Amino acid sequence: MKVTGYAYPWDVLDAPGFTERAAELQVDEVAVAVSYHSARAATPWSATTSSVIARHAAFYRPVKESAWGRLRPAAPDWTTAEDSAGDAVRALGDAGIPAAAWLVFTHNSLLGTEHPEVAVRNCFSEVYPWALCPAREEVREYAAKVAAASVRELDFRSVVLEACGPLGAVHQHQHEKTDGVWSPAAARVLSICCCDACAAQWDADADEVRAALAAEARRLITSGDLGAVDDELAPELKATVLAGRQRSTDALRAGVLAELGSGPRLVLHGALDPWVTGALPGLTPSAPGDVHSVVLQCWAPGQASVAAVAAARAALPSTVDVGAYITAVAANPVPEIDRYTAELAGAGAAELHLYHLGLAGAGRWADLRAAVRGGRTV
Repeated sequence: MKVTGYAYPWDVLDAPGFTERAAELQVDEVAVAVSYHSARAATPWSATTSSVIARHAAFYRPVKESAWGRLRPAAPDWTTAEDSAGDAVRALGDAGIPAAAWLVFTHNSLLGTEHPEVAVRNCFSEVYPWALCPAREEVREYAAKVAAASVRELDFRSVVLEACGPLGAVHQHQHEKTDGVWSPAAARVLSICCCDACAAQWDADADEVRAALAAEARRLITSGDLGAVDDELAPELKATVLAGRQRSTDALRAGVLAELGSGPRLVLHGALDPWVTGALPGLTPSAPGDVHSVVLQCWAPGQASVAAVAAARAALPSTVDVGAYITAVAANPVPEIDRYTAELAGAGAAELHLYHLGLAGAGRWADLRAAVRGGRTV
């Protein structure tokens, strides 16, 4: 398996020995966060800090005001360098380690809060400020500019596209209090954007669609069935909503890829289920033909993730690699992580995407080694 390890710019620049550890791990490339959402990130390898608090979504390259429109990413004041991502990429290059650009597009709570008119709006007209809506032309233009500014004057082997599509109701918000209260079906309905730009694409009366979605969301929530996976929406309604969402997603991705050109390898975080929203949103029918690799969410170890990889390998063209995105820093360590990655490889995963080279300290580094070892035994 080809191995991509993920890291933040400060992991590379400020944690002593990063490149030596990455080389010892024998990763094929390091994906450096260039455009990323807010986070509190542990820094277990630092001698002077315990964590970095990235208070808002930020762009880790120089932010030139003239290059952006109304939607302009914020610069991070928690890093000392203006071009911390660029500095990290150059440091990796000096050590002989190829870099990938890790780009997050529609997940931006700062811009969604400042400009709620371009954020996802559900069937109750509630705004999701963390989720920029791909149906908005302004959002698509912003995403394309993120792509262009991220790779400018840097040598990337790959570009990893995260949140290159719609986000929805499920999100780790401030002191999140919605965990476990919505069934999968309810969350899916609540994740449908009903903003005017989305509604304009529906082949149905917008008010009637919104009313039907709200009624079904209420029914699912009040049923008390937290395991419900199916809804009772009319097939015609679901078809027109999904078609509109997929057109917007395709347009967003097309703008991004036009700026990236044919140089780097294109890696798309995604899911086979077309209704999935989030960091790894549902693939559109045309998406696999646009990229070199599709990476699936495999953070939950077990047969469900292994089966998802096998299904993707069977469904996607042979020219498109399947990647498995796993974590070694979950609250509970993955038992027999080497066996798990071997099973993912056996199911058809050609790439192992490893989270996270900076967050995993000495206590989890053995898990990273084991994950790489297991993936390369097949």
